[in-house]
This record gives sequence, structure tokens and C-alpha cells, in this order.
Amino acid sequence: MTEQVSTSAALSRLFSAGVFHELARFGRSPLFARLVIQAELGAAKESELNVGQVFDEAFEKLRKTGLRNEYVYRAALVRNVLMGTHSLTTASMLTEFRAATSKADLVILNGTATVYEIKSERDTLARLEKQVTDYQKVFAKIFVIAGAEHVESIAQLVPERVGVMCLKRWNRISTVREAIDCPHLVDPVTVFESLRSNEAIQVLKTLGIKVPDVPNTRLRAELRQKFNHIEPSLLHRTMVTVLKTTRDLSSLSNFVGKLPFSLQAAALTYKVKQDHQNNLLAAVSAPIDEAMAWT
Repeated sequence: MTEQVSTSAALSRLFSAGVFHELARFGRSPLFARLVIQAELGAAKESELNVGQVFDEAFEKLRKTGLRNEYVYRAALVRNVLMGTHSLTTASMLTEFRAATSKADLVILNGTATVYEIKSERDTLARLEKQVTDYQKVFAKIFVIAGAEHVESIAQLVPERVGVMCLKRWNRISTVREAIDCPHLVDPVTVFESLRSNEAIQVLKTLGIKVPDVPNTRLRAELRQKFNHIEPSLLHRTMVTVLKTTRDLSSLSNFVGKLPFSLQAAALTYKVKQDHQNNLLAAVSAPIDEAMAWT
């Protein structure tokens, strides 16, 4: 039993920021090599395969029901919603975006801001009600996406305006209940607290509101006061417009398309500096027998 948990943990860690950033920064990852052994990936013994194909093998195992973690759900949302319904040129994606005391798993900005809270087979629903309350203060549409075993409980636990999705297979998402667009419910001060100062200033400029001319030590407090008087629906719409510019991912489109599908969600989540992209592409193309020497 202990060995199985260790293997599962190794599979999950292969898609972590630590591995991804090592590959991007140095073009190699000793952590990747160690995790391949711990995850018992048979492909690692076959020298004709490359690193990207080993990531694909790891993802194939990880996406099986019972092992699916947050990354599998995120990859499904990237494939079906961000890259399926939309594209990187028409929509932007945010991850770990703060909303009050919660952090949103994934947010897609298109004509509105839609947050997706992931509840994998490994998660409990203990914090869900608080998370939904926090998300309502910043995002117009809320979805909870989960495995079949959680769906019924979630539908009863959250308000009717909250949508519910089910990940039936790793790449098949069904909408159990549609989310209702409620921009009028956002809280202007909470929206402000979620934004960087430059984004808050851009919101005010877009709305034709004078930006406070005060020292930096007082700027956040003055900006907060300005936000407190903006009509919620108007603020939400303007926030979406500004964030689609400041958090734009369209420049990553070509780079992401060159990666194995198993790593595309990671590339959009962890963000790779432009001067590190070639390092990552070279590492992914490296023969696995060469990569195993990275240790």
C-alpha cells in the first residue's frame, strides 16, 4: 500500500512547478529523472522514447479514475474550454488568482470572468461553501468541476447560480448544471484587493475616473476608496477587459503548440520566460536514456 502511494505521489510531482521550472531554466531536471524511477514508468527503460513521451505515459497513468489529481482536471479544462470553446487569442487564463481569502484554481476570461473550482477524487468538500462565497465577490460565473462521486453532494451544497461539471473521462466534461452570470453580485473592494496596483489604475483610467495623485505609501488606500464607489457590473466588465490585456497568453500560443499535450496545461500555469522556452523544448525532445543521467 505504501509503495502505491509513493508511485502516485511521484506521478503527480512530475507535473509540478519544480520539475517544469528546472527543465525550462537549465534544459535538464534531476528531479524529473528521480521521479521517473519512483513512478515506475516502464518507458524509461526504452531508449527510443524521449522525455515528452515519458510525460505522456505518466499522464496516461495519472488520468485514471482514483489517481486523478488537480492537474488532470486543469488539463481537461484547458483542452475542452480554453483551447476548445475559446483560444489563446480570444481568452486568457488565470491560475491561483486570489479572491478574498481563497485562491481560484482556474479562471477563464472571455466576455466574462468564469472561475472553475476543482474538486478531484483526492479532495474533500469541507471548504467549498467558503470558496464559493469568496468567488462570488470577484467572478460573475462560478463552476465546480468534480468526479462523479462528488457531483450530487456539490449540487446540493452550493447555490443554484453555481454551475456543476463532471469529469467523466479525463478529456470529457459534462455540464450537470449551468452557471448563472451574476456580475451584479461582485464586491468592488474585494475585486480591488485581487488586482495589482497597475491593473487597478488601468481600471480607473478605462472608466474615466481620476487616478489619485498621492505617494506610493498611500496609493493602495486611495485606490480602494475609488473602487468602493464603482457599480459592480460595470466594474466586473472593466476588470475583464483589463485582465485580458495584462494577463494575455496569446504570445505563448506557438510555444504551447510545440509541447506534448500532457505538458500544455503546465506551460499555461507555470509560465515560462521567453528566453527559457528553447531550453524546455530541447529537454522535452531529449532521449530518455540521456535524461536518466541527469541525476
